[in-house]
Amino acid sequence: MSNMKAVLLVSTRITYSETAFAELVLWRLAKPVAGSTHGFKYRLACIVRGECVLRHDNEAGKGDHRHVGGIERPYAFTTPERLVADFQRDIERWNDENRDA
Repeated sequence: MSNMKAVLLVSTRITYSETAFAELVLWRLAKPVAGSTHGFKYRLACIVRGECVLRHDNEAGKGDHRHVGGIERPYAFTTPERLVADFQRDIERWNDENRDA
């Protein structure tokens, strides 16, 4: 498996409105990126009015984490399906908390 190339599993943009969208990119890797213990590389971002308000990613060296506004916190990755579900839940929460903004 060490010769396996990265395999793109998901690359999509979901439009929510004229000013909001989410972008999801997920790769299966031959080995984990530095800081992660699983074989996936991902970035899921929610953009509102040109600003990234929410992001889940596992940047090399930082491991799995999420950004909400300007705050970065660790994220406990289990499966790609759980990652997407958690991201969608966070979008719903952000929308509820920022409904009047």
